[in-house]
Amino acid sequence: MNNKISHLLNTVRLVHRYSSVLTPKSSATTRKHILWIGRYKHPLENVNFRKLLLNILPSLHGSSLRFVSQKADVYRTGAEALVSEKASQSSLEVEKLDDAGSFKAKHVVAHSDPFFTSLQKCACPCDVLDLAAEAAVSIKHYTNALTTVRRLFKNLSEEQQRYEKQLIFEHPAFVKLCQQLLRHARRMLRGDLVFSLHALVSLGVPQNTLLLQTLMRVCQEKLNQLDNRCISVLATTLPGMDKDKNVSALQAGLQLLVEQRISSIRDIFILQNLMKCLGKDAPVLLKKKLEMAVVREIDGLTFPFALRMFSALAAMNYCSLPILNPCSKKIQENVQDVPFRQLILILEACYSLQYHNVKLFSALADYVNSTAYLWDKRQIVLFLSACETLGFQPTQLLDIFAEKVTEDPDFLNLKNLLIVLRVYSRLNHVPRVQKHLFFETLHSCLNKCLPQISNTELLKAVYSLGILGYLPHRALDELLQKDSKDELTLPDDLKEQNTVMLRSVKTCMELDSPSFTKPAFVLTENLSSLVSLNLRKAQKALIELLGDESMFRQNVQLPHRYHIDFEIRMDSHRKKVLPIVATDDHPDSRVQRLAFLFAPVSAFCLGTTHPQGKLAMKKRHLKKLGYHVILIQNKKFQEMKNEDAVKFLKRKIYSEDAFSFPEATAGQ
Repeated sequence: MNNKISHLLNTVRLVHRYSSVLTPKSSATTRKHILWIGRYKHPLENVNFRKLLLNILPSLHGSSLRFVSQKADVYRTGAEALVSEKASQSSLEVEKLDDAGSFKAKHVVAHSDPFFTSLQKCACPCDVLDLAAEAAVSIKHYTNALTTVRRLFKNLSEEQQRYEKQLIFEHPAFVKLCQQLLRHARRMLRGDLVFSLHALVSLGVPQNTLLLQTLMRVCQEKLNQLDNRCISVLATTLPGMDKDKNVSALQAGLQLLVEQRISSIRDIFILQNLMKCLGKDAPVLLKKKLEMAVVREIDGLTFPFALRMFSALAAMNYCSLPILNPCSKKIQENVQDVPFRQLILILEACYSLQYHNVKLFSALADYVNSTAYLWDKRQIVLFLSACETLGFQPTQLLDIFAEKVTEDPDFLNLKNLLIVLRVYSRLNHVPRVQKHLFFETLHSCLNKCLPQISNTELLKAVYSLGILGYLPHRALDELLQKDSKDELTLPDDLKEQNTVMLRSVKTCMELDSPSFTKPAFVLTENLSSLVSLNLRKAQKALIELLGDESMFRQNVQLPHRYHIDFEIRMDSHRKKVLPIVATDDHPDSRVQRLAFLFAPVSAFCLGTTHPQGKLAMKKRHLKKLGYHVILIQNKKFQEMKNEDAVKFLKRKIYSEDAFSFPEATAGQ
């Protein structure tokens, strides 16, 4: 009887509270006046609140509550499994939100429940918490309130989020909400469970709190009951958390579950979230299964999914051409809709995956080039930097940006200046118009930065300009003064690299100086009669073409530590190859020297025979020393048949025309 009376009283209270629910009392107006007043204080500096979260209701589950177990029981049966079958009726369902692949809670609302109607009218997180403090009476109300707080919080700017987070954490209803979640964690439906965890992690609640550890533990216990959508939400949550035993146990359990269910997952969005969650440590076989699952659904690929696929594969460190090629095609077709941040992410993912699709890069570069007037110059710097990392040369964009630099150089602070110098020097790009003005502008910007520049940055700046054949006199003088006074202290971990750069700078000073004249005869030295394995084919082709080894030299060492693979000497008309010994005994200025350099593909700009900075500088300096330089992509040469290799070298030796390799194809 007492139980019936108690139940009746609770029902009366519920009816009374529902009758008072009107539109939520908005605190937005008040917050607009107080939000920017006073010094910002990080919400986690509130010691009392942190203690409360760390110790919130520790006795609710008794002393038997275990947070972490290396032997986490991932699968549950019995009564909980029966309860979970009703989870499909949860008011929280997964809904794909935007191109970034985030989630929002889609409320399946009972029209008779005024709480959810009022919840939808809330304009800011604190409005939701005000409503929850006044009218929330069930765990369903609290979980929906929490996900709504997260959704509204996410829509704020980064600066607004910092202040709003403080207001959220200090709101009394938020503490009560956390208490209710902890109290009912083991009885929550699967949708409520994973969405609550996702919302709390997104809001920045400390991971070591009892609440989050409890929710993760319950997720472990109910993992086998989660449907594919809930698994996707969990997979989205875990990458944003620090590694601990509970997170590791969840990831391990999730991996086992995915291996079992992979054949039943047909949603590319879910597959992408799983790829990001499982990451680089996933077994190769599982990565292959995920790849095949995506390939099965590739016909249904949409543009937003194509954008997300690059970051998903990069997170898994798995380069899949059957996936990347269709995604690249889809992006090329919709390139005008790609947000700027996605442009950078795509290029960064391609670099980490070693995916070299020249057609894709060209489409992105052409888009930025055609809309360059819309972008901030700093954005173009970021895009060019990403291209430089890939070794891709967007020629037209580099020319347009050079004009922007000469027109308005004020945006070039030290950081941007160093990036611009690195980009143009590595890609070996000299503007076609106003070349001298461009170099002078960069030189002037460098001079302004000299008082604040470090030794390493000074060396890199002078080295980059030296690669392009320009000597910045003031910066160069300061660099040499520091070197002569032993003031050029450089980090130990970069000492060897910096030594090479300093040596190159000094070589540029000598060979690129206007006073330098071509020597009548250059002293050379044979390092060895042996050649490396990757040059054996070239050696045999030269022997077959010229008759014997006396007609050429191999492994030749020149001044300034320059090395060439093969040297041939010819008459002034390049009609006849002369024996090496004869020209050594009777040096003649009319003898033409040919230097063969077999360079790796990485020494050229992607998809072209245009040499990158270091190789271009070497070619320029060898010309100063009196050599006609012949650059050959060694990989392409090795792919030739022997007879084709002989014909190719014959054309190179007896003709001034450069031989062009075919352009690289997409995906290679």
